[in-house]
Order: sequence, then C-alpha cells, then structure tokens
Amino acid sequence: MFVVRDSNRTACIMANFSANFHLSYETEHGSQNASINLPLSAKVLNSSSCGGNSSDPSLTIAFGRGYFLTLNFTRNATRYRVQVMSFTYNMSDTEIFPSASSRESKSEESITDIRADIDKKYRCISAMVIHMHTVVVTLWDATIQAYLSNNSFSQGETRCQQDVPSPTTAPPAPPSPAPTAGPAGPQVSRYSVSGANGTCLLASMGLQLNLTYGRKDNTTVTRVFNINPNQTRTAGSCDAHLVTLNLLSEQGLVLGLQFGMNATASQFFLQGVQLNMTLPDAKAPTFHAGNSSLRALQATVGNSYKCNVEERLFVTQDFSLNIFSVWVQAFKVDGDRFGSVEECLLDGNNMLIPIAVGGALAGLVLIVLIAYLIGRKRSHAGYQTI
Repeated sequence: MFVVRDSNRTACIMANFSANFHLSYETEHGSQNASINLPLSAKVLNSSSCGGNSSDPSLTIAFGRGYFLTLNFTRNATRYRVQVMSFTYNMSDTEIFPSASSRESKSEESITDIRADIDKKYRCISAMVIHMHTVVVTLWDATIQAYLSNNSFSQGETRCQQDVPSPTTAPPAPPSPAPTAGPAGPQVSRYSVSGANGTCLLASMGLQLNLTYGRKDNTTVTRVFNINPNQTRTAGSCDAHLVTLNLLSEQGLVLGLQFGMNATASQFFLQGVQLNMTLPDAKAPTFHAGNSSLRALQATVGNSYKCNVEERLFVTQDFSLNIFSVWVQAFKVDGDRFGSVEECLLDGNNMLIPIAVGGALAGLVLIVLIAYLIGRKRSHAGYQTI
C-alpha cells in the first residue's frame, strides 16, 4: 500500500497495485529488452505531495537502484485522474542493463486513462497498459484514490473499461491441466527491419502463442493468443551476425525473434524467441519465456525460407510459437523483394502425397489393362480357323 499524507498525517492519496516495466535499450550489438517488476520493498518518497494552491497532488514510488514511478493527479468539479505517469530508470544498473551503451538515468512519461469520480476509488483488476517511448508500464489489480475525504479508500468505486463486465472473481476453470478453446488462425502480416545498410529482415507470417500457466485458483490452463498486426508496432536491429524483430502489442506483450547466421555454411536461421506479457489471472502475472538455442526457419543467405503449412516451435515447456504461412529472409535482402525460395520439408511432404496417389492409380490402371489383354488372348486361343 502506498500512502501520501499531509503535514497533519492525514492521507490524501492511497494506491495499491502490481506493476511491470518493460524497457527497450541500446547496446553495441543492437536493441535489447529488459523487464522489471515492482518489488514489495518499494517505498513512497518524501517528494510526494498532497498539493496546494499552486500544485497538484503527486505520488512518487522509489525502488531498486534508482527507479522512480510518479503519478501526477488533477481534478475538476466531478472527476479526478492521473494526468501524467512518469518513470525514471538507471541505465548504470548492470544487473538489469548488463551491456547498455549508455550509463545515465533516463525519464519517460505519458498521459493515462486512469480516472474516477470524486469521492470514489479507481478500481481495475485487469491489466492496464501505458505506453511511453521505450518503456511499457503494465498495472494490474489496481486500487487508486486521490483527494481523499475520510483518510481511507471510499466504499464507492469507478471501474476501468477493461473490467466491464467486472471480473470480481476469476472465471471457473476446467480440471487441471485443461486446454481452453483456441481462437481462429492468426492474421498473416508483413514485417521488415532496416539498418544503416538497408533491409536486413523481410517476413510474412501469422503468429500464435500457446501458453501453459498456473492460475490464482491453483488450476493449470493452456491458452492460445493470436498476434494482431493491427494492434502491434514493430522494432528491431541489424547486426553482422544477429537480426532482431521485436513485436510490441497495445496490451503490453513483447515478442522478440532473433535470427542468427552460420557464416561457414552461409545459412540463416531463427535462433532465439523471447516473450514477455501479462496474464492477469495467473499466479505470477508477468509471464516470461525464452530460448536462444533454437534452429528453425533455415535457408541459404540470399534466399528465402517458405512454408505454407503451420509450424509449431517449442520454445520452453510452457510456451510454443505457432507460425502460419511463413516466408522469411534475413541478413542479405534486396529491398522489399524475397529471394529464391527454399521450401520446408513439410511442404515437400505434402507434394509427395498427391504424387504417390497419382502413381498408385496409374499403376493400378496399368495392371488392369495388362490383365484385360492377357484375358483376350486366352479367349481367342480356344477357337480354330475353318
């Protein structure tokens, strides 16, 4: 619980929430991602204020080695809101940013949609995402109130849009473990990454996440999520031996695909997949999974890899990535055009099936024809010419 008090020790702001901060930062080898959870040891700074005639109330929370989250409040006659949320982080923290190019502190901010009626608390159980420039802040299970009138949270509440209808309790789950019904296949979209020397990655594919996790009610569930390209922005980096494509959704999901190169064999391949996302109904709402020792979607540098059938890539025990209608080329790309195609084995096997069936039918026709000719010859042998 975070509480701001005035000089009379009367509470004017109260807040209770969980939070995750996902950051993108630069290294000598391109962009990298970092994820930070708000720890239980986080404290309210003395710089927090109940406001006055010339200032508005603010809550500043400090944690770790130089991390600060600030909520600045404003109000009118009927409502109050978190007008601006800002986050300051310390790039010299080598535990979080082990290879950062910069070692300075940075601050970013964004307006928010956190608002409630006067004398009511703001309540949001669902994940709420605030996008800054290179930081994505995700709050969940949030209760926030400013301009308190009775030194505690009000009984009345204003619910966030994400909670309509209000998930006051977790929805019932089937026996553990049990898969839920999955959505339809994902939308296929085109992605590209460019650097100083032009395009280094060109891809067309549909992406689907398959996750297994424990819920707050102690059941285990398997869920499927489609990546919606209309709600996703892309980022990435080009390096001599590593190409990265990052997909960032409006809901705070970050999916990173890393392509490596075997210079000796002159081949590129998908070598790493990293996923960070928030699962509000999970015991541990921040889901992270990754694997940097994969070898998939492989083709000769200068050519493209293509597969029309669904490919399932097992990243970890709890996370697999389903890739639909993939066509990808990394490192050596000619503008926005794919190179010569190298098809996957699954597509080759699909072609073999009709060929084999056709061959079998042709063989059957040939056998019937031979049997017919032999039968005719034998029937003529029973007659003599007069």
